[in-house]
Amino acid sequence: MARVPYLRREDADESLKPLYDRLETERKVPTANIFLALTHAPTQLDAFLTYANSLRAADLSPRLRELAILTVGHATRSAYEVAHHQSHGLKAGLTEEQLAAVADFEDSGLFDETEKAVMRLAKESTLRVDVPEETWQAAAAHLTSRQMVELSLSIAWYNSGVRIMGLLGIDLEDNYPDPFAHS
Repeated sequence: MARVPYLRREDADESLKPLYDRLETERKVPTANIFLALTHAPTQLDAFLTYANSLRAADLSPRLRELAILTVGHATRSAYEVAHHQSHGLKAGLTEEQLAAVADFEDSGLFDETEKAVMRLAKESTLRVDVPEETWQAAAAHLTSRQMVELSLSIAWYNSGVRIMGLLGIDLEDNYPDPFAHS
């Protein structure tokens, strides 16, 4: 249960209407619960959206970015993160089978060497913060320095996101199945 009320457009102060317009233009409609909670801090939400958009416009492939995000979600058991990013993963070219295998990527033949290196970096960074040099180098062997920085920023960003969701107790919307319901 959410620890702050979801502030819907119709209940918000008139001064927040441009923020809701932005959310509805840039994000899914209806507005996701995470954003409805963050509207209580409109300046930070506006910056949050700008930063998230910059990550999506990065040189790093959307496929690798989504694999990293989904790995963060699985490593932290964030049903919200995984549920919301499965559709992004499909748009980035992942298959349903790959989505189902993210949690056990090391033992899966569905991911190539680059994908596994990116996922390993995401998992180790999430669980350990400091990653071993060999983990870094395994991903860096396939990506440019720019892509490695963008990957690092994405991993860190989505780690902050799952922690925000956990702290605020963000509920998974009814139209998203809980990816951990059967585990």
